[in-house]
Amino acid sequence: MKRMIFLLLMTSAVQAQTLVSGRVTDTQGEPLPGANVVVKGLYDGSSTDLNGEFQFSTGEQGTHSLTISLVGYQTLERVVELTGAPLNLFIELREAINELEAVVISAGAFTASDENRRTMFKALDIATTAGATADIAGALNTLPGTQKVGENGRLFVRGGDGNEARTFIDGLVVLDAYGPAAPNTPSRGRFLPFMFKGTSFSTGGYSAEYGQALSSVLALDSKDEDIHTRTDIGLLSVGADVAHTQAWKDGSWAGKLQYTNLRPYMGLINQEIDWITPPASLELSSAFRQKVGDRGLVKFYGNANRNHFSLYQAIVGDDASRQSLDLTNTYRYGNASYRQAFDRDLFWRTGVSFNYNENRNELSRSTFRERETGVHIKSAVEKSFSDRVELKGGVELIYRDYRAVWKDESAGSITQSFVEPLWAFFAEADVYANKKFVTRAGIRAEYDAHHQRTGIDPRVSMAYKIGEGQASLAYGRFRQSANNVWLRSHPQLTTEKAEHFILNYQMIKNNRTFRSEVYYKNYFDLVTFQFPVGQLPMGFAPFTQPVFNTGHGFAKGFELFWRDNQTFSKTDYWISYSYLDTKRRYLNYPEAAAPGFASRHNFSVVYKYFITSLKSQLGLTYSFASGRPYHNPNETGFQTSRTPSYQDLSANISYLPTSQIILHFSCTNLLGRDNIFGYQYADTPGADGQYASRPVRQAAPRFLFLGVFITLSKVKGVNQLPSL
Repeated sequence: MKRMIFLLLMTSAVQAQTLVSGRVTDTQGEPLPGANVVVKGLYDGSSTDLNGEFQFSTGEQGTHSLTISLVGYQTLERVVELTGAPLNLFIELREAINELEAVVISAGAFTASDENRRTMFKALDIATTAGATADIAGALNTLPGTQKVGENGRLFVRGGDGNEARTFIDGLVVLDAYGPAAPNTPSRGRFLPFMFKGTSFSTGGYSAEYGQALSSVLALDSKDEDIHTRTDIGLLSVGADVAHTQAWKDGSWAGKLQYTNLRPYMGLINQEIDWITPPASLELSSAFRQKVGDRGLVKFYGNANRNHFSLYQAIVGDDASRQSLDLTNTYRYGNASYRQAFDRDLFWRTGVSFNYNENRNELSRSTFRERETGVHIKSAVEKSFSDRVELKGGVELIYRDYRAVWKDESAGSITQSFVEPLWAFFAEADVYANKKFVTRAGIRAEYDAHHQRTGIDPRVSMAYKIGEGQASLAYGRFRQSANNVWLRSHPQLTTEKAEHFILNYQMIKNNRTFRSEVYYKNYFDLVTFQFPVGQLPMGFAPFTQPVFNTGHGFAKGFELFWRDNQTFSKTDYWISYSYLDTKRRYLNYPEAAAPGFASRHNFSVVYKYFITSLKSQLGLTYSFASGRPYHNPNETGFQTSRTPSYQDLSANISYLPTSQIILHFSCTNLLGRDNIFGYQYADTPGADGQYASRPVRQAAPRFLFLGVFITLSKVKGVNQLPSL
């Protein structure tokens, strides 16, 4: 995995150089080309050639560890003495036999975890993807199955809207994983990728363990421990942050304070938005991990932040009239989990998460305040009965309490609320007929105590090895409560539902990944209501029209993914393409039609080049999405017009002048393309009989970011590059 070399730092050329060479083989003595051999925590290292041989020089002195890694083999660390004298080594790697030979379920899922597994998308990939600005959703939007919805910023997956993708941390739900954003501006995820050791992004067919997600699950697995005591300081063009990690034997604590203020930046860069006060936020996060005995682990994570902004919104067709919007968001999230291994074949895990999200909206003549509190409690057991049968089962409670208060100078005050307790049981079994064929069968039962209804959702996946690749087939039924926007005024609404059918082929060989997938989704019980065609309820006023669960729809398509970090020296790149055909009869749609967020074609190329001689990494991302449908009241038909295509070329570069200082610069939309995401129309026609319109554009043609990141640690080579 050559892309890892850029994480290590080169030492000063004035030091004495030690020539390190050798050969890496498997246990049978066969050479292993493409293996990484690096000095742990530094830039120095090399990859083996076709004969398994390597050679590099380092100016380091004293006792150090070499890390030798290769996909499909157990990572090895060897302690060496660097004295200036040539050092020749013979290194033998052992196969990760169970993980390499056994077929795995891959339909609908992009999964990355520890080094020994077949990784495709890790935290470092997310952090260093140009254009993503270290946002998890931004990076995942370069994968097939996702839609480029630049005015929203959330994950839109396979014809599903941004509310149909649910985030979990250590198996526990996050009710609102995105920060607040101004109208028609993208929101960012609340959690940074470097917090997590593993990422599973499932675009369909996910485990029975996960519920309340109609289209997609983003499951994040937090780190078990930090091994280095360190202090990190970030000086940013949009703020500053300071973090400290304290490590001890079998445990660690980390805390971070971050202040973000876009006001100076937006004062220099012209914006499409008429800001009164641009966004500013203060965030505090903390994590604690401690091993308990030989086989137990307890983890705590907390996040608290406060965001504020205010702006003027012009009325379409009457630019002289405008109304103000002032939003303050207060967010709290807490997560505690415990994991215990009783023996090699029996594991128990349990946890609880607490969610609190409050929005205070002050409008020109009214106020709107909403608050959602949620608790998720889960307990699960995993048992391996043999090398052929594994069983997982558990119970959980997801409890939500929502309240909204709307006050108007003339209409008075209206309060809307609901309480939703959901009990669930899930069970799932993996059965290996042999190393080439595995079946995963599961069932999830949910009891909605508010409506006193029970839902049963079966899910099954199968995978079969074909040569050096494998084919997977998956089916599942999924459900999710209606959006709070509709549920708060109509608490009688029941869950929306979908069925997923997926066929997948995947091959991973020599640090190259090829993946293709076709799917079909069937939606039913979607929310519908009567409202003027092409419009949706605006603002925060209560919605009193009748609402029903009578909608339906479908989404079908195919996807291609190619990743290669082997062919070109010091280069990692991936290419993804998605085709989507979808229609829905939902909300106020008078007929089944493609929703306004759905583009038929999505294409991305991500390129990363590691310049070891300059201690730098360059990243480029090109994204394309075909035009999205929208309703033009000045033309006949519904959803028959299309926006121009979306195109974006973004870049970033990281430079390491010393081992613990990083300069990072990024720029989105380098070419300054005027991307248009849709059009807003006046509610009534003008004197000429035409409805006035206004395009929905990016807040600014580009977003520029510059940061200086400093790490203070006794361990040389530790820095913040993985978290940029």
